Amino acid sequence: MPERVVVKLGTSTLTNGTRQLSRPRMLEIVQQAARLHQAGHELAIVSSGAVAAGRERLGFPDFGRSVPAKQMLSAVGQSRLMQIYGELFDIYAIVVAQVLLTRDDLSDRARFLNARDTLLTLIDRRIVPIINENDTTATHEIRVGDNDNLSALVATLIEADRLIILTDQAGLYDADPRHHPNAILITRVPKIDDTVWALAGGTSGVGTGGMVTKLQAAQLATRGGIATIIAAGSEPNILLRVIAGEPVGTTFDPVQAMVESRKRWLLMEKTRGKLYIDAGAVNVLSKRGASLLPVGVSAIEGTFERGTTLSVIAPDGTEIAHGLTSYHSQDIQRVMGVNSSKIYEILGYSYGDAIIHRNNMVLLK
Repeated sequence: MPERVVVKLGTSTLTNGTRQLSRPRMLEIVQQAARLHQAGHELAIVSSGAVAAGRERLGFPDFGRSVPAKQMLSAVGQSRLMQIYGELFDIYAIVVAQVLLTRDDLSDRARFLNARDTLLTLIDRRIVPIINENDTTATHEIRVGDNDNLSALVATLIEADRLIILTDQAGLYDADPRHHPNAILITRVPKIDDTVWALAGGTSGVGTGGMVTKLQAAQLATRGGIATIIAAGSEPNILLRVIAGEPVGTTFDPVQAMVESRKRWLLMEKTRGKLYIDAGAVNVLSKRGASLLPVGVSAIEGTFERGTTLSVIAPDGTEIAHGLTSYHSQDIQRVMGVNSSKIYEILGYSYGDAIIHRNNMVLLK
């Protein structure tokens, strides 16, 4: 059965470990993508490589690591990167489209819907979106930060069936294979827990995303019901083998069925404050699907307005939910720990009984 697949291509994969884009490697990947496309699968590609392409175009200058220098290299390299993709996909009569995104595009609900509609329209017309973070204009506050996490956001945005992250490692190992020759590849991860996080560390190749960011991406995608695979981009026919079900790389199982659109947005939205809740509130949220009432809130962190997305934190420090608050932070300070019937008496007004209504909340565990 055809699937909707997001493929993330890291810089180390596109350069084949060199200082410049490797056309033969890119052609190998495009050939595989074309075969999947021709078989009826729907594809979106999240591609790094703009900065590397810019350095190559300018003769590998040393501009240091400043943000303006990186943005300048990205501006030079993005068009070159897309030119290469366009020429390679043209061989197979497949049209590609450039899409540049920032976290801000996915945090605002209206812009989230616009981005989703654009991508789905492209996919519906059998056009392959080539997506990258908009490094040229993004600021520190709104940057996604790396294309691993961007790929998970895109997969969640378009309700992909599968996210495939191609890198210079064969997957997640029980030790760093660069320092431990006998390290064993972990082929399947049913759940990303503290033990799995402990296995991640370091960086890979010339890209910005190490295994930590790949686990972050896998966690976000699997929370949204999307199977995620981390595999080596250098493996022959890796995309075809993954889609065929061959056990290559590391597969991260979805932790829940595909969630509804609004809750996918809440999963993706950057939280801007925290609510700490007691054990009783954890129980009613996780087991009964209830709203979060003020009586269950024990502390807050941050200053925020109504409608802000917050993290909900259990007594042991675990983040258990994201949700849109119905009250300002100063209001919550005044009513936390009290019965909902007291809200109007304390504040002089009420926006409802819940600090976060269950319709505006998505559970993470």
